[in-house]
Amino acid sequence: MADPDLSYLARKGNEISLRVTPKASRNAVIVTDEGLRVYVTTVPEDGKANKAVIKLLAKAMGVAKSNLHLVRGATSRDKVFRVEDIA
Repeated sequence: MADPDLSYLARKGNEISLRVTPKASRNAVIVTDEGLRVYVTTVPEDGKANKAVIKLLAKAMGVAKSNLHLVRGATSRDKVFRVEDIA
């Protein structure tokens, strides 16, 4: 299953709320009625899962990883990212 096109979220200052499921069977970004869900295969230790989430989200949005900044939820399943520095 291909990741959804989230390029419409790639606006400077836009905040993106999502729920993360670490240690999933596969990496995926899914849009549901409740919001955005990101599944990553990595374990939630030392920020590994957060880095995997940033990589998947940036790819789905069509932006560089460095343009996404974690605002809230570093140790939570519910996270908020802000889009920065879009040209």
